[in-house]
Amino acid sequence: MLLLRDARRSDLPSLSGLARLLDTVNLPDDPRTLSRIVLRSVRSFSGRIRDPLKRSYVFVAEEPGSGRVIGTSLVIAQHGTHESPCTFFHVAEREHYSSTLDRHFRHTVLSLGYHFDGPTEIGGLVVHPAHRGGPEKPGKQLAYVRFLYMARHPARFRETVLAELMPPLTRDGRSAFWEAFGRRFTDLDYRAADKKSRENKEFIQQLFPPVDVYATLFPPKVRRALGQVGPATEPVRRLLARLGFRYVDRIDPFDGGPHYEARLSDVSLVRAHRLVRLSEKPLRSGGVESLVALERPSGRNRFRAVQTRASLGRNGLKLPRPAAELLGARPGQQVSLVPFE
Repeated sequence: MLLLRDARRSDLPSLSGLARLLDTVNLPDDPRTLSRIVLRSVRSFSGRIRDPLKRSYVFVAEEPGSGRVIGTSLVIAQHGTHESPCTFFHVAEREHYSSTLDRHFRHTVLSLGYHFDGPTEIGGLVVHPAHRGGPEKPGKQLAYVRFLYMARHPARFRETVLAELMPPLTRDGRSAFWEAFGRRFTDLDYRAADKKSRENKEFIQQLFPPVDVYATLFPPKVRRALGQVGPATEPVRRLLARLGFRYVDRIDPFDGGPHYEARLSDVSLVRAHRLVRLSEKPLRSGGVESLVALERPSGRNRFRAVQTRASLGRNGLKLPRPAAELLGARPGQQVSLVPFE
């Protein structure tokens, strides 16, 4: 059984190791930036950041016996502000016809766009390779726990939730889309541009052409990959689709990866969320696989969750004793519950 909890500063060495596996804007392989992300999360969970939309939350999966962190995920309450807009390409189709030549063409057209009052974003999901595909399904747990938290506190988040998914990359980690487009207007390689964007996206607004871009001009391999996900991201795409997320005809301006969105209230896990009291009697057999969470007003960890069998009845929620002990939950306490299907 894994313990899902809010990240703390002592997790930084483990998170740095995980960041080296992914190295994205939300989980950067940069100790100073990663430290700021974790500190912001600590202050968000404690409520020390007054404005809920300026908060972000880092979750980790811990092996209770060893205390080893094997995975992480993130929720950003609002991605896209006047100071740092969410930048994207809107993908549309445009038709052209010449009666003189009797030629008809459909072109994919990219239009640069911005969200200055953006959606909530989920991201930063990474699991240590040794634990991927295991029976505990840590990736699924880390994906689900974000929705459980948002379901418990919907007023802290935007109505729309965004997931920016990773596209196919080259073997050496480069983006063919960036090489075909972004590099020509910035003279930066993909990694340098990605790193620079973590600090400021102003160069995108200033250097990218402010006109529609016809993808017809790109090499066929680049055109085919627009809005597609890489093989490692396909399981995440399928999971999000089951929860109610859909591709919204937008792509990342750096790598061409797709934007998937859902209304928070329409996400199946959010609709299924329940706040219940813990029963005095433990669950000895049966039950339904669930994700159960407990929050505390103070202490080393304010948020704790476990994936376990659970049974909800008139006398409250029954949990196996080991699960209740790992949560640190006592009979009568209020816990959150979502199905783990």
